[in-house]
Amino acid sequence: MPELASGGAVAARDALREALLKPLAGEELSRDEAVALLATPALTTALLATASALRDRAWGRTVTFSPKVFLPVTNLCRDRCTYCTFRKDPDDPDAWTMTPDEIAAWSARGRTLGCKEALMCLGDKPEVAFPAYRATLAGLGHRTTAEYVYHACAIALDGGLLPHTNAGLLSRDEMARLKEVNVSLGLMLENVSPRLRARGQVHQWAPDKEPALRLRMLREAGELRIPFTTGLLLGIGETLAERVDTLLAIRDLHRAYGHVQEVIVQNFRAKPTIPRADASEPAPEDIARTVAVARLILDADVSVQAPPNLSPADHTLLLAAGLNDWGGISPLTPDYVNPEAPWPHVATLAATCRAAGYTLAERLAIYPAYVDRPGFLAPALRARVAALGEEARTAPGGVEASA
Repeated sequence: MPELASGGAVAARDALREALLKPLAGEELSRDEAVALLATPALTTALLATASALRDRAWGRTVTFSPKVFLPVTNLCRDRCTYCTFRKDPDDPDAWTMTPDEIAAWSARGRTLGCKEALMCLGDKPEVAFPAYRATLAGLGHRTTAEYVYHACAIALDGGLLPHTNAGLLSRDEMARLKEVNVSLGLMLENVSPRLRARGQVHQWAPDKEPALRLRMLREAGELRIPFTTGLLLGIGETLAERVDTLLAIRDLHRAYGHVQEVIVQNFRAKPTIPRADASEPAPEDIARTVAVARLILDADVSVQAPPNLSPADHTLLLAAGLNDWGGISPLTPDYVNPEAPWPHVATLAATCRAAGYTLAERLAIYPAYVDRPGFLAPALRARVAALGEEARTAPGGVEASA
């Protein structure tokens, strides 16, 4: 019986090796094949090689990053995800809503350091939960957080940056308004499984993490022709099949609307101050296999990204897995979502890319394919994008990011 079992495992691996030929031939992996590849460490080398070849075919030998200023417009949030250190209540000493003067000052300083993106990151609809914050908004002259974010984006534009907003769930009207002052928007899908909203799961106390609501926002962003960033979060209690289902949902939305410019494969990091302080982090090879499967599932024109500060010892492995973008890196501000994880020095990251046979280059918060695509860029932003795009193309070596 053990010999039969062993023979069956060999046959299954052989079938998966055959399946890996499908993406190279322009054919799609089945859901079951994608799940099995994630679950078969013995095929990691072959999986990564296939994904790397697909990346080279679609994106060449250039890997990109966006020099950015991370602006935490407010860290108040009505959700309570069990892995988050970013969100605060109003009475927390670390609660912070940035003032217009702070946004202007940080934007100007970031621009002098070579930044081109203003990442607006904030909690989900804190005005719904906190009367004190509603008073703060009123004092700033706004009724909703989305209105204040519009003002913040206008300030960043005046400072010479291109805004990219990740504000959690937004309505269709809010996104349409923000498109006037943003070159792209973002929302991490995280996972499509409703199971993660159940009692005892990571999103039990996070109404804005309801998958149907997030999928609706992704769909409406496509209808509005907004260049969009989304992604999945690894290590939050999801199954491998739920990871694949999340990638398939993103792929299907992109095929319907053509608006998903990048997908982030982000790994959970344990922290002492969160309820999941003792939870296991995804292993480097697990992250790499998920990056590779993302490359195999998603259409070739969708960028696959992994945050370099969350896997500081595994940059070469991630390059081998088919990654073509490192996301935003800041010379000025920390990663407020993962403050314990410093950004890499750009010069060091560039050297790692060179050693693997790739060139590191700057990009904007809107990918080149969307700049001239009809309806995807507000006309008022076109001249700014052109000027900063030329600056990025001629950047001698990128921004020297702080450690």
